[in-house]
Amino acid sequence: METQSDRILIVDDEESMREFLSIMLHREGYQVEAVQDGSQAIARLRDQTFDLVITDIQMQRVDGFGVLDHVLEVCPETVVIMMTAFSTTEQAVEAMKLGAYDYITKPFKNDEIKLIVKNALERKTLRRENQELKKELGQRYSFGHLIGKSKAMREVYDLVEKVASSKANVLLTGESGTGKEMVAKAVHYNSNRADQAFVAINCGAIPENLLESELFGHEKGSFTGATQRKEGLFEVADGGTLFLDEIGELPPIMQVKLLRVLQDQELRRVGGTKNVQVDVRLIAATNKNLEDEVAEGNFREDLYYRLNVIRIALPPLRRRREDIPLLIEHFFNKFLGDVPMTVADDAMLHLLDYHWPGNVRELENVIERCSVLGQKEQLSVNCLPEQVKRKTTGATGGMVELPETGFDLDEHLATIEKDILIRALDKNGGVRKKAAEYLNISFRSIRYRLSKFGLGDEEDEDSL
Repeated sequence: METQSDRILIVDDEESMREFLSIMLHREGYQVEAVQDGSQAIARLRDQTFDLVITDIQMQRVDGFGVLDHVLEVCPETVVIMMTAFSTTEQAVEAMKLGAYDYITKPFKNDEIKLIVKNALERKTLRRENQELKKELGQRYSFGHLIGKSKAMREVYDLVEKVASSKANVLLTGESGTGKEMVAKAVHYNSNRADQAFVAINCGAIPENLLESELFGHEKGSFTGATQRKEGLFEVADGGTLFLDEIGELPPIMQVKLLRVLQDQELRRVGGTKNVQVDVRLIAATNKNLEDEVAEGNFREDLYYRLNVIRIALPPLRRRREDIPLLIEHFFNKFLGDVPMTVADDAMLHLLDYHWPGNVRELENVIERCSVLGQKEQLSVNCLPEQVKRKTTGATGGMVELPETGFDLDEHLATIEKDILIRALDKNGGVRKKAAEYLNISFRSIRYRLSKFGLGDEEDEDSL
C-alpha cells in the first residue's frame, strides 16, 4: 500500500467508472480525485500536482491525448496511464510511444489495475530518487565541497571553474592525500559531461600485464581466461571523463599506447582488429615530478605535453593551515552527522602545529579516530595520535621545504603572526595588556596587530 502522499487524478466521462475507480483506489490508501473530461483535468492539473493520472482516451471536447500532451508539457514528472476499449488498443499503444506509462483495457480486473498503479508509482519514486542522486552528486563535487578558504584553494577553485567547460586534458599534481580525485570529480561534475560516466583507475594498483585490458578492453579468446569480449575503461567512459590516478606509474609500453589513443581518439582492444572511436575527457594525476621523470627517461615527453594542457597544482595542507578548522568541521559532520563536537584549545594547537605529511587524507583519519575516542563531545589532546601530539615543525616553526611553484611570503608571515597573537592571548587569559607585555610590544602595537586580523575590540582595552 502506498502512502497518503500519492495523489491520483481519474479522468473519464462515465460516472460509474469514475466512482468505481475512486472507491477502489481510495481503499488502497491513495488520495483520489475524479473529473469527467479532459478540459476539467487540465484545469485541475494547473491548480494541483498529481503523482498519477488515469485517463480514458475517448472523451468529448478534450480527449486522453490532450490530457497526455498537457502533462508532458507542464508536469512531466506525473505518470499517465491510458484507459481504452479493446477495439482502440492501437491508440493506447500510440499513447505509450508519446510518453504514457501503460494502458489498461476495459473491462479490466481489479488486481490488474492495482498492480499497474503500484508499479507506475514505484517507477515515479525511482525516477525522483535518481534525479535527487544526480543532484546530490553534482552538489557534492561542486566548488563549495572543495573545502578551504585559503588563497591557495581559491586559486584552485578559479582554475576548476575555468577549465570545467572545456575539453582540454587536465594534469593534477600534488602530494598524496591532497584531494586530487576530489578535484577531478569537481571538474567533471561542473562540465557538460556531468550526466555521463566518471571512471577512475589507479595506474599503479594494477599489474602491468592486466593494465592494457583494463584500459582498452579485449576480445574473446585474446588470451587465456578471456572467455568473452570486455569493454575497457576508455569505452566505459565514452562521452564522459576518465581519471588516471598515479599516471607516473604507467609502464613505458602503456605510455605509447595511451599517447596513440589521445592523438587519434580511437583504440583497439587486446586481440582485436578494428579500431573503436571514443570521446573521453582525460584527467591525470601524479604525486611525482613528471618533468624530472621525463629528464630521467622514465616518462615520455610527448605524452607529458599531451597530458599537461591544463595543470592544477594542489597545495599541501601545511601550506593552507587556515583551512584546518574548516576541514575538521567537515569531517565531524561526515562521521557524526548532527552530533555536536568541539575541539579543545590545546588540541587545536597541536592540529595546527602538525606538519601533516599525509595531508587532508591524514587529517580525515585523525578526525575519524577522534570521533570514536572523543569524550564529552569534545576532541581532546588525549584522542590524538602520538605523532600529532609530539611537537613538530608547523605554523610557528618555519617551513620544512619550499614549494616548487613558489608561495606568498606575506601571507605565510601573516599566518604565523596571527597564530602567535592568539597563543599569547590564550596564555594570558585574553587580556591584551598582559599579552603585549608577554610579547615585549606596546599595548598600541598589539591593538593594531589584532585589528589587522579582525581580532580587535576598540570598546574593551583590557581583554580580547
